[in-house]
Amino acid sequence: MTRFIFALLSLAVALGGCQPEQHNPFADLRLLPPVTEADIPQDIYRNSWARLPAVRRADLDANGQRVYDMLTSPGNGYEDGLRGPLGMWMYSPELAESAWNLRQRVRYGTAKDQRLTELIIMATAREISNQYEYSAHEPYGRNAGLEEEIMDFVKYRRPMSDADSIAGMGDVEKMIVQFTREVVSAPKVSEETFKLAIELLGEEGVMDLTGLIGYYNFVAMTLKAFDVQRQPGSELLLPLANPR
Repeated sequence: MTRFIFALLSLAVALGGCQPEQHNPFADLRLLPPVTEADIPQDIYRNSWARLPAVRRADLDANGQRVYDMLTSPGNGYEDGLRGPLGMWMYSPELAESAWNLRQRVRYGTAKDQRLTELIIMATAREISNQYEYSAHEPYGRNAGLEEEIMDFVKYRRPMSDADSIAGMGDVEKMIVQFTREVVSAPKVSEETFKLAIELLGEEGVMDLTGLIGYYNFVAMTLKAFDVQRQPGSELLLPLANPR
């Protein structure tokens, strides 16, 4: 019996030392060439670049037309028609209106400047490997003054141990990247990271940070469900481990 128990214990130890290697979704990242016509799936409508056609204002009821007019009003950036995830949200006008109000709050209505806001969005897009979202926002980040070194740090998901060597990467920037990585990919945000976030941003700021990350996860889910495409000729700026 003793030999049998010893054999079982030896087997358990051996198996414990032979655990399969954990897959790193960010290994061997590489950029893709610009989108071509051949990349567009057959089920995509050309007036929406998604799996459903663009919503026509004339087909909406009075409340839907009110929401449509609000979203396409001058200054909102959609004067020429709804596109991207917003175009798909219009299949549920009340959801579209609520999501728009959330967008305006978390993207433009908080104490964070646009440089930090775009850093959060880009870090979120990197963590979920969403090509459409990242490619749309890297130019916004650059225009908002986000340093090229910081964008490359996020883009290639370099380890946080490299952060101190990056120009412009202060305590707030480092915390934002770490918080985003943890809230998206870890079981929960660590106590250390959460305490630092509260110290740097305050309670409302941490809620707004979480809300912005959550909003762009919702955007990404819409892009994935409706397979919203970047148009032919568009640059793909996010390097991926498993490109198409």
